[in-house]
Amino acid sequence: MGKLNTTQAQEDFSINLESQRTRLLAWLQTATITTLQARKRLDILHPAARVQELREAGHKIVTHWTTADTGKGKHRVARYVLLPGECDGQP
Repeated sequence: MGKLNTTQAQEDFSINLESQRTRLLAWLQTATITTLQARKRLDILHPAARVQELREAGHKIVTHWTTADTGKGKHRVARYVLLPGECDGQP
């Protein structure tokens, strides 16, 4: 799965929206991520909004729906996939 450099992760984990978009895009460049993973591993509480912002910036990100078992129940969650190719807009 995707990884962030440990030093980078400690320095860049900000609630700033740009920082959240940067973390999410860095992850998506190496692996897919679910809503639950983005919340837990990247500390992005509303990943869908950050994905939408990245799409608006021209990144080709698709959503695949899946089911995740949280231990307290099964939930329908999004899995985000960054398609290969260049960004249509500005990153």
